[in-house]
Amino acid sequence: MIPNHINKEKKAIKALSRYDILDTISENEYNEITKIASEICRTTMAFVSVIDSSRKWFKSHRVSLLSETPQMQVFCKHTTNTPGELFIVCDATKDERFKDNLLTFNNEDIIFYAGISLTTNDGYTLGTLCVLDTKPRELTRGQQECLEALAHQVMGLLALRSVNKSLLVANDEISRLNTQLKEFAYRLSHDLKTPVRGVKSIAEILKEDYSKVLDDQGNYYVELISSRVDFLDSLINGMLNFNTATNDKIRYEDFNFKKLIQLITEKNNFDSLIEIDFVNCDLSIKQSKVGFLQIFQNLLSNSIKFSDKEKCLIAISFQNTSKFHEIIFKDNGTGIPDKYHKKIFKLFETLNEKKGNGIGLSTVQSIIHRLGGEIEIEKNIKDVGATFTLTFPILNG
Repeated sequence: MIPNHINKEKKAIKALSRYDILDTISENEYNEITKIASEICRTTMAFVSVIDSSRKWFKSHRVSLLSETPQMQVFCKHTTNTPGELFIVCDATKDERFKDNLLTFNNEDIIFYAGISLTTNDGYTLGTLCVLDTKPRELTRGQQECLEALAHQVMGLLALRSVNKSLLVANDEISRLNTQLKEFAYRLSHDLKTPVRGVKSIAEILKEDYSKVLDDQGNYYVELISSRVDFLDSLINGMLNFNTATNDKIRYEDFNFKKLIQLITEKNNFDSLIEIDFVNCDLSIKQSKVGFLQIFQNLLSNSIKFSDKEKCLIAISFQNTSKFHEIIFKDNGTGIPDKYHKKIFKLFETLNEKKGNGIGLSTVQSIIHRLGGEIEIEKNIKDVGATFTLTFPILNG
């Protein structure tokens, strides 16, 4: 059976590996702590050390010490055995525990020592923060409290290091998944769109050349195939747009907001289908022009698809607060019941499968979030139209 203290040492060494600190280069943050500790305690030496399976290694030191020493140095052994408590030896020559086993530096004996363990939240000791001198000293209560506070700062730096390490690993994983997603989107566009278009062409030929040969049931099935292929094609295009919106690099530029909306309606032949009332929109802003184009192209397209009127009426107003652009987009369509307000922004969620694929508003929200903004849908009043409020941070420069 392995003794408890050996088990604990092994777990402490495993805990140390989380911080990836051993044999790293000198860092100002740790050097500043040893400098402050030495100045506050009026000692000639100070160091931050960590302990692995075979050595004590100095992360920072206030004098030219060796970067490694045998693991169980006589002073630090007592410090690590009393985690969380400040261990002080005012005069080692008069202390029975050390007078016959003094630590020597530059031919001078280390007489004074004060140290506190560096302990994790789960109780494992990683090393020590120590101050030393070649002559007897005493620490005031204030100096002791400062040394304890500095030890907490060291643990804070180590914790931050661990978090940064985790973030780097997570970022690598995200990069890997994004690469896979881009490869999937590439295959989606090339491997699926071609056969979908082929099926669509066959369905069109059947409708044009064989509608008189087929009976009503046959023509119904041909029409059903055609509508399902259109839906699949829109689904593929929607997924490609969603992938682009969530992965492409953001580029900010100045543009006129009203002219951008007018460009969208012109390029998509929306002019005959919608009428837009602009309020305070003829102004220049700095944002992602490509992002705004995708956002409002989707919103306008949705308004047209879900309109039950002969012409879709849309109101777009723009105002600035101290920190944000606020845009209100309102149509006169069928509206969206309040109980579906959260559902509509989820990928592939749709209230009408015949008209939508459940990707448009999810894409809109994803782009807005990437631009640091928010989108909300207002409470539905009398089932008339949908009102969205979009906010974006004002960019300076």
